[in-house]
Amino acid sequence: MIAADPLRLIVFDVDGTLVDSQAHILASMAHAYACLEVEPPTREDILGIVGLSLPVAMARLSPELTAEQHGKLVEGYKNSFADIRKSGAPLEMSPLYPGARDVLDHLLGQDEPLVGIATGKSRRGLTHLLDAHGLTGVFATEQVADNHPSKPHPSMLLTALEETGVEAANAVMIGDTTFDIEMGRAAGMATIGVSWGYHPTEALAAAGAERVVDRYEDLPGAIERVWEG
Repeated sequence: MIAADPLRLIVFDVDGTLVDSQAHILASMAHAYACLEVEPPTREDILGIVGLSLPVAMARLSPELTAEQHGKLVEGYKNSFADIRKSGAPLEMSPLYPGARDVLDHLLGQDEPLVGIATGKSRRGLTHLLDAHGLTGVFATEQVADNHPSKPHPSMLLTALEETGVEAANAVMIGDTTFDIEMGRAAGMATIGVSWGYHPTEALAAAGAERVVDRYEDLPGAIERVWEG
């Protein structure tokens, strides 16, 4: 009897990989630091921590501040992010990257592989974003910051594998930051970096990305080549 092909799983990061949310993130960071009357970090520094959970991100951005101040920054960021969502601006401030929808529709239109998400966003933030883009309920697994340690801890991916019943050797993590690549490697998964996000291509390669792609249309082929070994 011919053995069936193994069940496979593709996991996407969100910010910097599926959506270009830098305008939303930068505006919310500016608001958070203004509330604390503290000079905000540079744009480069802020985009460099995208993907981390908020408490970890704030501590890394402003190590000189107290834990109480970090907490106030987190709260200010969340409030601003929520206000922007309520304004109806997510589509304008967090658009899908060019080609992302076509690739998602292609992958989601097949019985296999399964497609999931692992993001530093909160459950509420991801829900609003998926609603705005008409992607609610289409992913086989959705892992968010509320339920896990911050990336690059592999908890999100280990849970995604458990939920879907896929072996790590048959799964791939796709992301734009070193946190995504390190998380994928820690979970025993293949990893693919994307160059259109917030970390430099050379940093993704140094973190261990098996491939780095420059265009969304190149992603399906890169996934196949990774699985082929």
